Amino acid sequence: MAMISLANGLKTLFSVLGTLMLAVLLYTLITDGFPFRKDLLTPWMAATLIDFYINVTILSAWVVYKEANWVSSILWIVLLISLGSIATSAYIVVQFLKLSSQESSQDPMYYVLLRHPHKSGTDSKTNCSIVATLRILFSILGVVMLGTLVYTLVTDGSPFRTELLTPWMEATLVDFYINVAALSVWVAYKESSWIYAVFWVILLICFGSITSCVYVVLQLFQISCQDPAYLILVRHSDRAENKYKGLSDEAT
Repeated sequence: MAMISLANGLKTLFSVLGTLMLAVLLYTLITDGFPFRKDLLTPWMAATLIDFYINVTILSAWVVYKEANWVSSILWIVLLISLGSIATSAYIVVQFLKLSSQESSQDPMYYVLLRHPHKSGTDSKTNCSIVATLRILFSILGVVMLGTLVYTLVTDGSPFRTELLTPWMEATLVDFYINVAALSVWVAYKESSWIYAVFWVILLICFGSITSCVYVVLQLFQISCQDPAYLILVRHSDRAENKYKGLSDEAT
């Protein structure tokens, strides 16, 4: 019952968050016009957008892995780029709706995070270059965001100024933190201790995609270069060798 309640709770949470973001978007469009204006692109807005889209890149990597074909992958990535956390919330809700009653009662997060072929432990090895490439990619993105943050602080001062909090900046921040909420749910699921989970979630809230990239890279270094990269999605206990082999045997 606890697992079913978790699945229903997360479906409700992201349905509410997606609806909230849609309402914020429509309200901001009506009251402040379209966002494609030069006066809105302040240094801190630019930095926030970079932060936002690095997190979108992480979410997109999961979507590409989850989807069975490139057409659906590209469609969802376009939606993530254009609609932000509205698309993120919709995608997560769709994944929970796809769960069977048995999957919901066992471990809904596990089954939502992994695509169907890997739920049975198949495809146990992968090309070493994939894990190495992901390590490099997310390390670079983290450094880019750190550089952007430092540069904007030096050249434009503190972000905690009332004149920066325009209607579109407020909407962007709501959008940004809904994506952070999605990543935080994943982190909370993965961490074995609530202390570590809270620690990482606080860092995600404070430092955004810098923390996201650091966390992803750390997870990638916890698996072997020959292991499939999707193993970072699940908890260490779920990817333990004995369980992994057991699932493979079931598949055969």
